[in-house]
Amino acid sequence: MRNIKLTIEYDGTGFCGWQTQRVTKTQGHQDTRTVQEEIEKAAKKLFNKKINLIGAGRTDSGVHARAQAANFRVDSKLPLNNIKRGLNKFLPRSIAVTSAEEAPLKFHARFDAREKLYKYTIFNRKWRSPLSDKHAAFVSYDLDVAAMRKAAGYLVGKKDFKSFQASDKSERSSVKTVKRLDIKSRPPLIEIYIQADGFLYNMVRNIAGTLIEAGRGRLKPEDVKEILRKKHRSSAGQTAPAKGLCLEEIIY
Repeated sequence: MRNIKLTIEYDGTGFCGWQTQRVTKTQGHQDTRTVQEEIEKAAKKLFNKKINLIGAGRTDSGVHARAQAANFRVDSKLPLNNIKRGLNKFLPRSIAVTSAEEAPLKFHARFDAREKLYKYTIFNRKWRSPLSDKHAAFVSYDLDVAAMRKAAGYLVGKKDFKSFQASDKSERSSVKTVKRLDIKSRPPLIEIYIQADGFLYNMVRNIAGTLIEAGRGRLKPEDVKEILRKKHRSSAGQTAPAKGLCLEEIIY
């Protein structure tokens, strides 16, 4: 038995997120198409047997990934390069396996992940861009990047991010440690990089929405301290669109 670790890049447009969904009779295929499902289907064609793919994290509908990590166990002698080539042969063009490597049998893509790095991209100018529309949130009003950076500074470190957590059925601690929160300006693009030891549901998109409000002047950078203190979702900014979010790296 082998444990294969994959690094996967995908365009989340048109997918109902990473995780395979339960299909009901009233749902069409397009409503439930997921990245995990497509890779498992490709693996079944390659190995002629069902495999169970474990992802490092669940990206939501419309969210992209540059380096999602996943692993699966398989009883096969197929060389790694052939596994990579074979999976890519059967995958749709919006998904690509960029690497396949041997991992220890005990390796678990989700439980062994120490940190994750996300990037949120804003397209900031007066008119929209058809070329960037699927991978960036369009913001037509002027944004003060200096104010956004100052607001971001209050979010670095070990904090209770309850105010940035969307409604979640799972009970989990809202205390996370943000190791990095950088904002890069490359007009007309503004890129927000956030690295942490864990993320709550919609946490990055809610932080991005709040930083946009700071850049717009609707809240002062210092208001972020009060937002954290209140521990209530309504105190933070709106949830930024999913299409601007990309999972950049899983750190083990």
